[in-house]
Amino acid sequence: MQFRTQIPLSKSNNPIDYNSKMLSFGSCFAENMAEKFDYFKFQNETNPFGIIFNPVSIEKVIERTILEKEFTEKDVFFHNERWHSFEVHSDLSNSDRQELLETLNKAISETHKQLKEATHIIITYGTSWVYRNLERDEIVANCHKVPQKQFSKELLSVDVIQKSIQNTIDLIQTLNPNINFIFTISPVRHIKDGFAENQLSKSHLFTGLHSIFNFRLSTLNYFPSYEIMMDELRDYRFYTEDMLHPNQVAIDFIWQKFTENYMTPESISMMNEVSEIQKSLRHRSFNPESEQHQKFLAKLQQKINFLGEKFPQIKF
Repeated sequence: MQFRTQIPLSKSNNPIDYNSKMLSFGSCFAENMAEKFDYFKFQNETNPFGIIFNPVSIEKVIERTILEKEFTEKDVFFHNERWHSFEVHSDLSNSDRQELLETLNKAISETHKQLKEATHIIITYGTSWVYRNLERDEIVANCHKVPQKQFSKELLSVDVIQKSIQNTIDLIQTLNPNINFIFTISPVRHIKDGFAENQLSKSHLFTGLHSIFNFRLSTLNYFPSYEIMMDELRDYRFYTEDMLHPNQVAIDFIWQKFTENYMTPESISMMNEVSEIQKSLRHRSFNPESEQHQKFLAKLQQKINFLGEKFPQIKF
């Protein structure tokens, strides 16, 4: 008998391999996937401006990057003894204004280069709920614990989301017309907005995003991470203690689904080799000076050297 439903997945026409260069933007689930890419030694950069949840804020930092529009003093503000920018995550905030500006502008120049060279870009949208700073009349990526009275809370319309995603695609293609897009909706539920409100938020993202796919561009791919979590893994044993975020078992399962459909068979084979080396590097010997352990280390180094000859970018 069939005891669970399975989400149908189509294999990508432009799969990822170890020569691919990836750039990821989006919610905290993008970070979960990035950890997997890093573990298996793919060429991947993630969230150069920190975690960003909504389509408009992602579009804004990508536009800055494409146009190489540097941050200036008017783009930052001081609060709680640190300098911040409403366009980026608080992880980038700094006690020194000049250092913050240098960090942000370095991120622009480096991300511009990465976007130009990337073969794939992965964008994970988390929510349609946004906060608008009343003084600046701008949607922010992060409120940085500024008092709530300085913001209005809004739900992005489907039309605004659709236009924002299309603008994001168009901007990136001006710099890199051959890049492959992989879009997904984060499986993390934003219950602090409310249960019905979370569903409304996700539905706006789905409708806005899938309207883009009506154009059937070969470089656009959709990965159903939300659907896999909600349907194939519909049990709280697949969640962390907050009952909202996928736990490691769920992340591993979603990653497996991703690799089966978005990576070449050769890359999957290479991942197994990388994983063996990673496990060996984490091995702790009871007797590090023993002859047996020295042979183990020599054999391990041979495996690392062998991979390094085939793919010089892989470093352990």
